[in-house]
Amino acid sequence: MKKYFQRSNAWLAALIALAMFAMPIATLGQTQIKLHSNKFSPADDVRLGRQAGAEAEQQFPLLRDAQVSAYVERVGQRLVAAIPPEFQHPEFRYYFKVVNASDINAFALPGGPMYVNRGMIEAARTEGEMAGVMAHELSHVALRHGTAQATKAQKYAVGAGVAGILGTILTGSTAAGQLAQLPVGAYFLHFSRDYETEADLLGARIMANAGYDPHDLANVFQTLERQGGGGGGFLSDHPSPKNRYARINQEAQSLRVNTAMRTDSREFFGIQERLRGYPRAQTMAEIQRSGRRYPNQGYPNQGDQYPTGDRTNYPAPNGRVDYPSSRYRAYNEGTFTVSIPDNWRELNQQQGLWFAPNGGYGSSGGQTVFTHAVNFGTTQSRYRNLQQATNDFINSLQQGNGNLRARGNYQRMDVDGRNGVLLTLDNVNEATGRPEVVNVVTTQLRNGELFYMIAVSPSDEYSSYQNTFLAILRSLRLND
Repeated sequence: MKKYFQRSNAWLAALIALAMFAMPIATLGQTQIKLHSNKFSPADDVRLGRQAGAEAEQQFPLLRDAQVSAYVERVGQRLVAAIPPEFQHPEFRYYFKVVNASDINAFALPGGPMYVNRGMIEAARTEGEMAGVMAHELSHVALRHGTAQATKAQKYAVGAGVAGILGTILTGSTAAGQLAQLPVGAYFLHFSRDYETEADLLGARIMANAGYDPHDLANVFQTLERQGGGGGGFLSDHPSPKNRYARINQEAQSLRVNTAMRTDSREFFGIQERLRGYPRAQTMAEIQRSGRRYPNQGYPNQGDQYPTGDRTNYPAPNGRVDYPSSRYRAYNEGTFTVSIPDNWRELNQQQGLWFAPNGGYGSSGGQTVFTHAVNFGTTQSRYRNLQQATNDFINSLQQGNGNLRARGNYQRMDVDGRNGVLLTLDNVNEATGRPEVVNVVTTQLRNGELFYMIAVSPSDEYSSYQNTFLAILRSLRLND
């Protein structure tokens, strides 16, 4: 097998070399694009994007349709795989969600979260046009334009940018009064002319690599102009469509489409028909005026249980819970990597990053509830001593939940070669009324922040989940 693999690699390398030698000169004339000066690390992008994404999902109604969501995720991941190697960031976690809003728009946040409006999918004439908008927004992320522009605003901190991002998404570039109070937002989602051009050019390259005609990205501007897309949508956020149409088409001449990646477009038209069968979606302005919050969002789609709209009142977790798989999947979350049973889902919440099996999460009383899960996060601490910092953290947990009771004393733990502590607590789950065990493991990062892992399971099932929690902890690697 090894010799065959080596021979195959040699054959593939020779074939690629021959293809490059025979490539037309125009293909070698692609515009050079470089990353800009950036004082922030890729891990900062990830942390900022996740925080902003969690808050955005409290403000925007996500479309709860498993078929549509899975389709958009597939298109998105196909584009991610086509990002040129020099712009790939292993720390980034790209994911794609559909906002149940009629505006013809899409936006992506630092580190990988992307939100595509239902109106954008319905307005596109082809899958290529929809993919073109997504590729353009992905390019801003891959080129780290958000934090590159924030670097220019030296007096603003990354943390202050979260409110700015959300203010910009909600209000658009014309809301000068609000943006004056949220200045950092302009550095993350409203880019300079040079950055927009770079995102167009890299977006065209990504499209060609993914098997799409890069001319479709140029065609988006004409399609949206015909459909009145300039009012508060993609065109108003991305000016000078005429010049950009010509520039993208010019760049497309130097690109070779990967025809092996082409797919049947019938699924796209089926998705459009499915969306058009739904009730009218609100505009972003209407959503903002309503002031409504969506506190139970953040869950992946649970089949077609709620296929028609933005239903968020999922039942409390009281049914069958999938037993942990023996197969594990690695997740790179920027500041850490970890391996999780491959039948557990990644759930982004304001209180951190959770992984849980089907049936192990839900909602109760407007609150997110987990019965079987692990939670990862960081928190600022006043103390450089691990036990003091952990005491402070535990106290904050107990203030929010009066049922939490420490079972004993701290135990010393190894956390990726660092000093760590474990504290076991008893709790009564507020949704199910069942007693549960809560394990809290902490260690300190080099910047002084407290890193934590929280593992939760019902008391009568703890022995069945203990080995899974230990395996997850042993797989943890800190990248600070």
